[in-house]
Amino acid sequence: MRRKSWHSLSEYQALRALMQGGTATVAAERLGLSQSAVSRSIGSLEARTGLTLFERESGRLRPTEEAVRLNHRLDPLFEALDRIDGPTQPVKETLRLIAPPTYAHRFLVSQIASFLAINPHFFVSLEVNTSDEVIRAILEDRFDLGLTGIELARAGVKMQAFRTSSAVCVMTADHPLAAQEDVLPIDLNNQPFVSIASRHARRTQLDKIFSQARSNPRIMAEVSTSFAAVDLAKEGLGLAVVNPFPVYHYRSDDLVFRRFVSQIEYRSYFVMSDQRPLPRVARAFIRHLRLHTPSDPHSKKVAANT
Repeated sequence: MRRKSWHSLSEYQALRALMQGGTATVAAERLGLSQSAVSRSIGSLEARTGLTLFERESGRLRPTEEAVRLNHRLDPLFEALDRIDGPTQPVKETLRLIAPPTYAHRFLVSQIASFLAINPHFFVSLEVNTSDEVIRAILEDRFDLGLTGIELARAGVKMQAFRTSSAVCVMTADHPLAAQEDVLPIDLNNQPFVSIASRHARRTQLDKIFSQARSNPRIMAEVSTSFAAVDLAKEGLGLAVVNPFPVYHYRSDDLVFRRFVSQIEYRSYFVMSDQRPLPRVARAFIRHLRLHTPSDPHSKKVAANT
């Protein structure tokens, strides 16, 4: 006869805290325990269930698929415990939102403020991170919704297009090219230029366009975000070719945006899990962004079912 395996609430609490917090340090703080106590609970849970729940990658603990599934199965348990506790005040439904800096620092903060003004019964927790981490966090169920400008196809993740735009060349109003409606790749030959960092796929695409046009801009600096490129252009360091969304809304009064004639197209995406239902607050926030994102001459909305 198989020996009965007793459940341990402390082990389940350690798993949930580690899944939500992302690190043993944060999990320990949430539980009021030491990191070693959290590690012991996870080790005990793995031994009892026979599952490998976390793997160490570059010094960081990454939940396995088994951990994600087990954490999901524990939802009814923790919901029942919350009902037993009987909170004296209604708990606000929380949107766990993650996005890279280009979307988070200006665009999303204003949208979050207007969203919560209309929906005071909701709560938003915003994390600013890289696009790669956006995908990983959705997969690991640490966040409900992400926003990114990079299409990274991964099993378990659904990407819903939000905005589409073509490349623009950004410059100060007194630059000679500001008099043109369109800017060609050859127009940037020998021009001071602020480039996106070489690790980005868009940099490779842009370099190829310049090579085919026999255009050789003088790269003055490399940056990792469109906002940094545009701000350096504002300081007069050089021209920049970027995705105009959402940067146009915050720099169009200071700079000139001209269409960059090329095949470069950008898309902004909502990122969500295709394994779990999208929470009500996330659906409401998506609707809010689709309704309240201001229009601009360089980008357009994408239908919700695209």
